Amino acid sequence: MSKINVRSFSNENDDGAPDIVGITTFSATSYFVPTKGNTAQRPSDHVEVGSLRYNTDTKNLEYYRGNTIGWSQFELIDPDLGGGTGSNTGLGARAIFFGGYNAPSGRQNYINFLTISTLGDTQDFGDLNDHTGRPAATSSRTRAICCGGFQSPALVNILQFVTIPSIGNAVDFGDLTLARNQSGAFSSQIRGIVAGGNPETDTMDYHTIATTGNAVDFGNMTEARQSPRGAASSTRGLSMGGEIPSARSNVIDFVTIMSTGNATNFGDLNIKTRLAASCSNSTRALYAGGETQDSNALDTIEYITIASTGAATDFGNLSSIKMEHAAASDPTRGVFAGGNTTGPSVNLNVIDYVEILTTGNALDFGDLHVTNTRSGSTSSGHGGL
Repeated sequence: MSKINVRSFSNENDDGAPDIVGITTFSATSYFVPTKGNTAQRPSDHVEVGSLRYNTDTKNLEYYRGNTIGWSQFELIDPDLGGGTGSNTGLGARAIFFGGYNAPSGRQNYINFLTISTLGDTQDFGDLNDHTGRPAATSSRTRAICCGGFQSPALVNILQFVTIPSIGNAVDFGDLTLARNQSGAFSSQIRGIVAGGNPETDTMDYHTIATTGNAVDFGNMTEARQSPRGAASSTRGLSMGGEIPSARSNVIDFVTIMSTGNATNFGDLNIKTRLAASCSNSTRALYAGGETQDSNALDTIEYITIASTGAATDFGNLSSIKMEHAAASDPTRGVFAGGNTTGPSVNLNVIDYVEILTTGNALDFGDLHVTNTRSGSTSSGHGGL
């Protein structure tokens, strides 16, 4: 039997109905029904901290944490995440950022993290095995994998992983089928896929996230591209935009993650770009910023509905123009971190966020601990999970 202790019911309709004040206990063996509505209908004025509602978009309970943070979901935590020092059990999905480039220091080996549901700055997680620029990244709920990149003096095929609920340095996982950087990547709870990259290739390979070992050939993209951006639901993976020889691309490909074979055309982005950032929940994928054919950075955000096919739709704008930035997501929120505006010498430390199931412009989330561009990123709460 469950019990709910209610301190008071206040009648705000001025219709003569009574207020119930004091601690009242309801006992039941079935259920109670909270208020409900979609994300756009979230109240924001005169809301008490701790207020509860059911979000019909995300299919989850959420509670109000105050004017600064707003509404957050109750997180359903896998008991296998465990506890212990550094664990984020019960604290929500983590975004993980691997390596990157910081002017004038050059390529970096640090790993940073943040909790997506809580506004604020990144924190130190640990280190990669070497200074790595432009890696890709995949993840399950518990493991994040840094895929390839550039480690002076050459491109590498190294896969290295961390356990997301803990903190610490990356450990060897295996190898990609091809040494490359600037790949797109996406994953489900079971499988990570790395697509395209530099040198320009149409190669896609996959790795089983729970088991260390080398990647295996998956199939081919519809065209050879470097710097595509990946996103996923639990069944479908997307590769968006990038660069084909001497030109930007607006092509969107898709594959079924648990199969193998060549990609199929999904539709087109509105603008031909490379060096953008992407993230998703299980319903929508976002594609933000990037560089056009005439080398201009953008602040645009586009979205697609993953389960369908077709062209992208305008979502809103980032806080500023940027390219070579990182992105990560949980079921409700996407974050966009760092990047540059005109090249690697002008780095950013700003982190923006948006609510994925709405549309509109990005808001300030916090800051990276240093300015950074060209990092790989993933999370323990993205759409593939």
